[in-house]
Amino acid sequence: MGAAGDMLTGALTELFPDADTVISELNSFGISGVCYEKERTVKCGISGTHITVRVNGTEEDEHMHDDGDDHDHHHSSLADIEKIIAGLNLAEIIKQDICAVYNLIAEAESHVHGVPVSDIHFHEVGRMDAIADIAAVCYLMDKLGRPKVTASPIHVGSGQVKCAHGLLPVPAPATAYILKGCPVYGGNIKGELCTPTGAALLKYFADDFGSMPAMTVSGIGYGMGKKDFEAANCVRAIIGECTANEMNTDGSITEMICNIDDMTGEELGFATERLMSEGALDVYTVAAYMKKGRPGQILHVLCKNADKEKMVHSIFKYTKTIGIRYCVMERYTLERHCEEIDTEYGVVHQKISSGFGVERRKTEYDDLARIAVEKGISLEEARALLSAPV
Repeated sequence: MGAAGDMLTGALTELFPDADTVISELNSFGISGVCYEKERTVKCGISGTHITVRVNGTEEDEHMHDDGDDHDHHHSSLADIEKIIAGLNLAEIIKQDICAVYNLIAEAESHVHGVPVSDIHFHEVGRMDAIADIAAVCYLMDKLGRPKVTASPIHVGSGQVKCAHGLLPVPAPATAYILKGCPVYGGNIKGELCTPTGAALLKYFADDFGSMPAMTVSGIGYGMGKKDFEAANCVRAIIGECTANEMNTDGSITEMICNIDDMTGEELGFATERLMSEGALDVYTVAAYMKKGRPGQILHVLCKNADKEKMVHSIFKYTKTIGIRYCVMERYTLERHCEEIDTEYGVVHQKISSGFGVERRKTEYDDLARIAVEKGISLEEARALLSAPV
């Protein structure tokens, strides 16, 4: 039944043994005037959690375009929203997640309205309750340990929806743009089932889309929407541990390859940085001789399948290639997560990779470089300082 911020929050909240404690944690974010509340709700005989966000004591409605009442007259720019996010009582990595989700929405609004991102004003998704929904989901995903996420194809609904700009088709234009590259379907249910906020959260956190993988289930959560339909209006979240074979595969990815013999090293370096910043999983080049004995480079770009079209546009934008080859492949990976470690030299971040009987730890370069500069030593010596017994 699609997705909205409050439904995703409710589903994730149920994955924890003490939901009341989780709600208290959400209310400690420091979002001005915001209060999270939960209640048990039944849809088509299924019991789940409905999350209500009250702003200064009043319940706002993320689905405002369903009734066409643009009752929020305070319009926030992306810069306004980023300023609010920066002041939240949350870890920096979670703030980065929140900003990234908003950037997906901003990009969609920019495309739909034909104006620069800096000129977008979020009259429908920039309110405090939308900030609250996005912050809650980003916080809960981090609290869950940032697990790999497989999402089912997204039910977007059908028909038309009223919004501040008039009568629009379902999915709303911003939602449709955000979900480019994701499997979606309309179905027979009339109404907007997936909101821009819900779409952006799914796009950001879903590693892939498809059927539920083989796993041992440890928790199930139901997040309920407000409206009643002939089908249960809820989002279900299932968490568990994959089998050994499933755990060490990362699903399918797309590899794109192109030959380049007319770009400088600086130009290729800039293209590599831009492709990584726009979502590539990895970018690298291999030296080769081209036609007529010219030296050149073969550019390889790995990305999620859902990001293929975006990467194609970016490769053509940032390189001089006139053709791109691609293939879809499976890969094995180690399980990866990041830990913050307090040391006498400050907080450092370590990447931990494990699986197939091995475990590796690697301190982030930025932390090593900071210590090396502060102490006037080499990177190797900084690494030795961190590994020395206390």
